[in-house]
Amino acid sequence: MDPADYNMVVKRDRVTDAVAPSGFPDTVEIPERFIRTDEVRASVVVGEEEAAYELPVVDMASLLDPELSASETAKLGSACRDWGFFQLTNHGVDEAVMQQMKDSAAQFFSLPLESKNAVAVRRGGLQGFGHHFNGPAAASDDAGGGGDQHSAKLDWAECLLLDTQPVESRNMEFWPTDPPAFRDALDAYSAEMASLARRLLGFMAADLGVNQEALKAAFFGGGGGDEMRQTMGVHHYPPCRRPDTVIGMTPHTDAFGLTLLLHLDDTPGLQVRRGDGRWFPVRPLPGAFVVNVGDALDVLSNAAYRSVEHRVLPHAHRARTTVVVFQDASAGGGVLAPLPELLLAGDEPPRYRSIEKLQYSKGYLRALGQGTNFLHTLKTSSR
Repeated sequence: MDPADYNMVVKRDRVTDAVAPSGFPDTVEIPERFIRTDEVRASVVVGEEEAAYELPVVDMASLLDPELSASETAKLGSACRDWGFFQLTNHGVDEAVMQQMKDSAAQFFSLPLESKNAVAVRRGGLQGFGHHFNGPAAASDDAGGGGDQHSAKLDWAECLLLDTQPVESRNMEFWPTDPPAFRDALDAYSAEMASLARRLLGFMAADLGVNQEALKAAFFGGGGGDEMRQTMGVHHYPPCRRPDTVIGMTPHTDAFGLTLLLHLDDTPGLQVRRGDGRWFPVRPLPGAFVVNVGDALDVLSNAAYRSVEHRVLPHAHRARTTVVVFQDASAGGGVLAPLPELLLAGDEPPRYRSIEKLQYSKGYLRALGQGTNFLHTLKTSSR
């Protein structure tokens, strides 16, 4: 997608001293651009005593065990159908690579704002350090891209967003050199996450009853993975003394196929919205990944797997930092549509209409800026 198109659909603001969440950890005087009290208090969050409160847990070691694989694959499929989310344990990702990524992310967000802004998002673009996405009304006409301080609301967060795959798509101007190990950490972590996504997709294909290579090809292309699309977001949610007045990340679904989230700490904040409209807090398990289905995988699975709305609320006293990898469905042939094998095998009608990937990307970003759900517009009458 041409960066020039971003101006038409969605914006990211540069972080300034006036609207830096990390600059207000100990005050109850929250800047007006963050105040969203009515939105927070209007939502219903379930308590720990609620039945079926816990997010499903899937064990990669069991998936790989010939004697346990069938039952664990069924558990994986159930999680994707019923929740759209699960926590993945015993995932086999290199611990040293994970730790280097954690250390680099923590060091980056501990830098002064001036140093982080060395890789700041630019006007009309999405990559770099800045706030989360905002609607078009949040943009300003100033060359610095700082945003109108009296327009759209901001999330209580700072974010470094980067294109990580294919390698040729990387814009190294936005890859931090401080801390010095950050670039190597990103590179190694990106490769590990692509491998993990491949393994998971194989078991998802088995659950869906489709050829493994067909589902993998939808993400990685038919060759050696040069068609792979991957984006990484490194998010920091500073503490907020008035957590009932701000939102860390606005409710949304993920556009991409598969999302892999790594917590740097055990601070809660992520919440998943279930069918009855209530929010279920996620308690991160030590060493586990939180994995969720994105809109593109929802389409590919012909609505068998669910892409569900989620959000982040900040903690009153503790910061929360995450590294999120979005493994995108590359849409071989440039068209996103339900897998033909699913339609033929079960004589199922398509639940979503086909759409060119470029139009899909534009539509999603436009809907994100407007606070609407683009996936709903792709539903067919058989949905």
